[in-house]
Amino acid sequence: MKKEAVLLYGITNESVLKDGYSLENAVEDAIRGGITMLQFRDKTASDQEYVEKARRLHEITHAKGIPLILNDRVHLVKECQAEGVHVGQSDSSVLETRRLLGSDYIIGATAHNLEEAIGGELEGADYLGIGAAFGSKTKLDAKAFDIREYATITQEVEIPICAIGGINGENMQELAGMGLSGVAIISGIFGARDITAETSALKAEAVRLFGMN
Repeated sequence: MKKEAVLLYGITNESVLKDGYSLENAVEDAIRGGITMLQFRDKTASDQEYVEKARRLHEITHAKGIPLILNDRVHLVKECQAEGVHVGQSDSSVLETRRLLGSDYIIGATAHNLEEAIGGELEGADYLGIGAAFGSKTKLDAKAFDIREYATITQEVEIPICAIGGINGENMQELAGMGLSGVAIISGIFGARDITAETSALKAEAVRLFGMN
């Protein structure tokens, strides 16, 4: 995959949507604002509910050429017609996920340190999400990550790396010059009152900071 795909990586969270936004409307506005990839994250939906939602989202993302990535649910990727899946450290391994899906799907992995990042690359991940850069509003148990470690990791790992965790327009500049390919944002996009406007501003900042990496 091209590193530009993770330049501004939107991750859904229906619980942070402002009144008046449906999930589909929010995704449409995020795409309009400039996200480069979308992860559908829903920890509570049944498999049937998840597939129904994911298929509706895929109609939207596919029409705009935006890859749809599922969160964790490897067994549903093909049924949802998604372009890939993101697995955490406690989920299916990248190696096993690749064995199940083959080479045609994008596989992302979570890492928290250099060892996990190198392991994810060796197992065949296409990109890594590393953090939590500035803590997290959606994962209350997430520990803050020493952002200076990004520079070390990007020197050792060749696949695209995006920072995740509490990133917004005010603190994103602190991640400049570390070799990152982009940022993954949840609340900063889907918790906005005007998702299109906020995403557009985040996209401009991401291009300024990471577009030439």
